[in-house]
Amino acid sequence: MSTRYPFTAVVGMDDLRLALLLNAVSPAVGGVLVRGEKGTAKSTAVRALADLLPEVAVVADCRFSCDPAAPDPGCPDGPHPAAAPDSRPARMVELPVGASEDRLVGSLDIERALADGVKSFEPGLLADAHRGILYVDEVNLLHDHLVDLMLDAAAMGASYVEREGVSVRHASRFLLVGTMNPEEGELRPQLLDRFGLTVEVAASRDPDQRVEVVRRRLAFDDDPAAFAARWAEDEEELRERVRRARELLPRVALGDTALRQIAATCAAFEVDGMRADIVMARTATALAAWAGRSEVVEEDVRRAALLALPHRRRRNPFDAPGLDEDTLDETLSRFGGEDEPDPDPDPGPPPGPGDDGGGGGGGVPPQGEGPAADGAAPDPSGTGPEAGGAPGPDGRQAPGGPGGGEQRPVPAADPFRARMFSVPGLGDGAAGRRSRARTEHGRTTGARRPRGGLTRLHLAATVQAAAPHQRARGRAGAGLVVRRDDLRQAVREGREGNLVLFAVDASGSMAARRRMGAVKGAVLSLLLDAYQRRDKVGLVTFRGRDAELALPPTSSVDAAAARLGSLPTGGRTPLAAGLLKARETLRVERLRDPARRPLLVVVTDGRATGAGDAFGSALRAARLLAAEGTASVVVDCESGYVRLGLAGTLAGELGGTAVTLDELRADSIAGLVRDVRTATTARRAA
Repeated sequence: MSTRYPFTAVVGMDDLRLALLLNAVSPAVGGVLVRGEKGTAKSTAVRALADLLPEVAVVADCRFSCDPAAPDPGCPDGPHPAAAPDSRPARMVELPVGASEDRLVGSLDIERALADGVKSFEPGLLADAHRGILYVDEVNLLHDHLVDLMLDAAAMGASYVEREGVSVRHASRFLLVGTMNPEEGELRPQLLDRFGLTVEVAASRDPDQRVEVVRRRLAFDDDPAAFAARWAEDEEELRERVRRARELLPRVALGDTALRQIAATCAAFEVDGMRADIVMARTATALAAWAGRSEVVEEDVRRAALLALPHRRRRNPFDAPGLDEDTLDETLSRFGGEDEPDPDPDPGPPPGPGDDGGGGGGGVPPQGEGPAADGAAPDPSGTGPEAGGAPGPDGRQAPGGPGGGEQRPVPAADPFRARMFSVPGLGDGAAGRRSRARTEHGRTTGARRPRGGLTRLHLAATVQAAAPHQRARGRAGAGLVVRRDDLRQAVREGREGNLVLFAVDASGSMAARRRMGAVKGAVLSLLLDAYQRRDKVGLVTFRGRDAELALPPTSSVDAAAARLGSLPTGGRTPLAAGLLKARETLRVERLRDPARRPLLVVVTDGRATGAGDAFGSALRAARLLAAEGTASVVVDCESGYVRLGLAGTLAGELGGTAVTLDELRADSIAGLVRDVRTATTARRAA
């Protein structure tokens, strides 16, 4: 077994370490979601936690880790006779992003169930994690149906496996920890709410602390065993403190004043539902036990709020999680009591040598410095308002970028509910909510022989396949004689997520401030729609003399929104270059993820400028995209009394659909949903 990096050797990240330790003291808190940039030791800290948990007493030979003092009456390996218990270290089970449903919840032998009526069950990771830790790295990349199963088990303390009326239940109580990089996409709000606590982490900007991180990591890599031995005493002290806090926890009093503060805080921040109140109460109680106190005080409630509420306040995917600490302090003061004992001045984990308390943010996301500190991504072209000279009195930037005449970025108009566009045909992409696809979940449309393990039985087709052979197989009783070759997999149709690539015209012809604000609001609305439908998104912009990939395809729609917000305008209209850049981006992405079908959204007024026949070049580029079967939508931004209809002509060459900004609203045509039709698809159908 490989040596883990010691928990007490982790530098800084106090809020992360505290959140993990509070869950070790009280698993009822509900787990931790760790959000942060890559390379911040998120996984290292989580894996190190397992060594701090006390050993677990288990029933000998039970695959489900039943507690000898209170065995699960419904355990598939039970009933358990009285016997001497075994003990083992607490497990930390890792759930891979690409795991199947059977790997997570376990699998049933359908053949034996149908033929012999025997429930032959192979446990999954939820059984392995019982009374231990279930860790999901990059939880935001996990398929939604797996996240649902995992969180349901965490909430109910049990896992259910059902296949065509045959079901197995077993206990599954575990400490759930997930890590994620927000740049790669967000979790759905309802899934965020299921994590008890959330912590934001970022690399320290303190040179001394960064030096200490590198020094310790190099020492660990050189000799893991010797490094762990140096920290063994600190690890044992922390392990003992966790044990004492667990013993004290049942005796901690949560008074009426603390409860009123919890309720008032959740109400003040307009948190939906009651889960936040319950999580705050459990967290405050665990904080008091961790500090060695038998009563919850105001400081416990405050720290519980900073850990339990930020991720529950998001109203849309473009909101950064966070909490206004002034409002929090005012609420606690208003509903606080008069005579409370002084809180422990340092209820956090004991810092290791070299720690100075930095290196991690808890309730409030880390604040950066410089132009990107307000959450907007820097302009990757280097031609934004920060790059050139000072803007003139008309708001234009001094010439010097591509095409010159650059304007400051225009704020987007308010987003609205956009119409749904889908890719025609039947795909095989990742589960989502946009286009029709063959999926593991959805309505049953047929049956086939299973490829690999059977996951979804088509009972009628299986019986039909087995029925002609009953006499030859010597059937004598009422049971059906089923062979593996008779089994049929259900073919199901659901919805997939697509790659939605935006090609946005940012040229001078689009630069009227009110008009560009409306255009950005429309694109923001489509981005919100892409988030809700679980799509990947990318952003190509074209202006001046060329086009650029402003945002490579990603699951992070809030990153796309930030790039859109900082998008400057001005210069010529290289429409052909924008389409060719989109074509090249789709070609590369098709090699990386061939199952994910693309939808190209071109936002333009159709005008093109440049050498020669610029519009003709754009039409030739459009025909190339159409020949490759790229589904497309053209959002026509042309305005005024005289309209040339160039965007409609472009949509015709793309084989796609043209809509105006007004028609983009879902309620503009009584909420009708229109599928995108491509010329290639039409020819195939013919």
